[in-house]
Amino acid sequence: MSKKTKILAVLATVSAIFLCGCGNEESASKGIIAYTPQTLSNPFFSVIADNIREEAEKNGYEVLVVDPDMDVTKQSNQIEDFIAKNVTAIVLVPVDRFSIGPSVKAANAAGIPVFTVDAKCAAEGARIEGHVGTDNFQGGELAGQAMIQALGEEGGEVLVLDLKKANSCVLRVDGFKKVINAHNEGRTSGKIEIVAELDGNGDRTKGYESASAALQAHEDLAAIFAINDPSALGAYTAVEEAKRQDRIKIIGFDGMPDGKKAIKKGQIFADPIQHPDKMGIQIVDLIVKYQAGEEFPQETLLPATLYTKVEADQDPDLK
Repeated sequence: MSKKTKILAVLATVSAIFLCGCGNEESASKGIIAYTPQTLSNPFFSVIADNIREEAEKNGYEVLVVDPDMDVTKQSNQIEDFIAKNVTAIVLVPVDRFSIGPSVKAANAAGIPVFTVDAKCAAEGARIEGHVGTDNFQGGELAGQAMIQALGEEGGEVLVLDLKKANSCVLRVDGFKKVINAHNEGRTSGKIEIVAELDGNGDRTKGYESASAALQAHEDLAAIFAINDPSALGAYTAVEEAKRQDRIKIIGFDGMPDGKKAIKKGQIFADPIQHPDKMGIQIVDLIVKYQAGEEFPQETLLPATLYTKVEADQDPDLK
């Protein structure tokens, strides 16, 4: 073999190795799973993100996580960007269950499957391939039962801190009211009266502001039901400032670390707790099945469980 022939053979071998390497890199990723929650300032959604990332990477997908910071316009722009990037699937926690509809429809038109986690999209004509969330109505019922236990036979006036933009939170309040209404039926005393329903926006600041307003308007307020831990913790700050923490019971929702710590300290009475780690894992499982053409349930609801000071005192994570 001549020197020139040897050089050409080496170059051909190097070229083949390079091309093979490039092919392996491309096949290493099955695509991108994009996740836009309501806000990453709520640790609940960050836990979902962490578990989506871990499970997706196990299955060969890349993950793109963005933060709309409770701004539906920003979330709509993020979905537009996902479409431009031609992601494999979109995982959505709608900031506004109705207003996000046009963006979901745009993804539908582009052939990109949209999945929801925790909160549903309620916009007419928007196609969602699969949903994983808490059984929020059942969780709301647990909150109602905890409220009855907290107030005892005396009953009392209750403030609800809601978030009507999120379908999940609407269901929590509906479940709560069902139990409270059943408790009140036929009673002449010891009723539990919902005297105000105010927007807590799912965050500490708004929870604090709305609770402060209610405390001024309702001197006899006995309890607060907040649709998540951040708004419950904001409400507690307002109650503490008003020096009424010994008179007012707070029921939260979620069971995030800060909420559990507050329950252990006696600041929050109880939480129906969710399991965001399982949600993140299961939503990726649905995407994998979708891509493989396998059948799967359109809706998967995980039951909430009640977490009280008894559980907090025994919780190894709080030692």
